Amino acid sequence: MTDRPVAVRCAAKADAEQLAVLGMQVWLDNYATSGIHPAIARYVLETFTPEKFGAMLDDPATLILVAERGRHLIALAIVALDRLTDLCDSLSQAEVDRLYVQEPFCNAGIGARLVEAIEAELRSRKIAAVWLEVWAKNERALHFYSRNGFDDIGTAFFELNGSQHENRVLVKRLSV
Repeated sequence: MTDRPVAVRCAAKADAEQLAVLGMQVWLDNYATSGIHPAIARYVLETFTPEKFGAMLDDPATLILVAERGRHLIALAIVALDRLTDLCDSLSQAEVDRLYVQEPFCNAGIGARLVEAIEAELRSRKIAAVWLEVWAKNERALHFYSRNGFDDIGTAFFELNGSQHENRVLVKRLSV
């Protein structure tokens, strides 16, 4: 199966179950580094459901792209097409809500292909900036986004079970 090419495409309703499992797996790999705490279990089981992915796929303000090899999803990107941050002065912005690559496929250019596909889609919609939040302790992701032209513009916080976790806000301006 490793000789099959990777294709990037828009997700479809039929992908909802695979998207939920892929999202859950990658989130746990990156954030449950000390094991599974009850708050983590609750968050993952509430966040990554086929129903929630189905609703996102029905929402015209959400773009979901997938990378697949054969019929196997190996990465996903969720983009909120109408979400703004006050840290960016661009009038037209979109947020990369999640960009997840399954661990065996990291460092293979798949994340960069998803970023390129996101940028092409946003340019076609005349969106001038794309931003996202990255956990401040996720050095690999911070390095990836820096290599792909994103600039650090500030701080935001993710709250889980009453604890705040520092995120870096990154932005990339697009020529439209």
